Amino acid sequence: MRKLLLTLAAAAAMTQTLSAAGADDPLRTMLIMDKFEILNNDDNSREWEGSFYAGYDIDKLYLYSQGAATSDGLEWSQNELVYSRAIAPFWDIQAGVAYDKNADASRTWGEIAIAGLAPYFFETRAALLLNSEGNIGLRFDAEYEALLTQKLILTPSVEADFYSKDDPQMQTGSGLSSMEAGLRLRYEFVREFAPYIGVTWEKTFGNTRTYNPLNETSFLGGIRFWF
Repeated sequence: MRKLLLTLAAAAAMTQTLSAAGADDPLRTMLIMDKFEILNNDDNSREWEGSFYAGYDIDKLYLYSQGAATSDGLEWSQNELVYSRAIAPFWDIQAGVAYDKNADASRTWGEIAIAGLAPYFFETRAALLLNSEGNIGLRFDAEYEALLTQKLILTPSVEADFYSKDDPQMQTGSGLSSMEAGLRLRYEFVREFAPYIGVTWEKTFGNTRTYNPLNETSFLGGIRFWF
């Protein structure tokens, strides 16, 4: 449970920093590519989801990115640059900007988010967004890592997007816009590198379904790595 261990280590380091004035607090950096995969859908989509951070125990700068591409080019991407500050053990508050893009249009948002470990060790992140058109967005994702053996890890996950207004150019509608649920099984040859297989279900709702009708289940294969 790599993310959990990293979060626990960060929390322990934060506690030491608070209790010992003048303790060392070195600059840390890390790139984590959680998903780098190919789906067996009609377009053979290549999808990614990852993050990079640089900072200290309490204060960090994060870059998040996720998206999908086909042989025809980019389908969509969501990218965020946020300042993150630890507010409690296992929990961070974040603020910054988000940039969404598809094949035809793009949007820039202001963002505030909270990320951390919910009860029962569910890794969660919820982001509230606002753009210049007055559209408000809410993005939520959660996952759980079940350690089947020391190297075999099963990860169920769910993501959902909500918006207050229709945006035909971005192919998003008001209300619940889209949802994705996945199940991935990875094998960690070493902690920093793990191939995986899985299955994912994606569906659009409301006017988003009018712009981009989607309700499909796909098998996938990919790799997860970090350094």
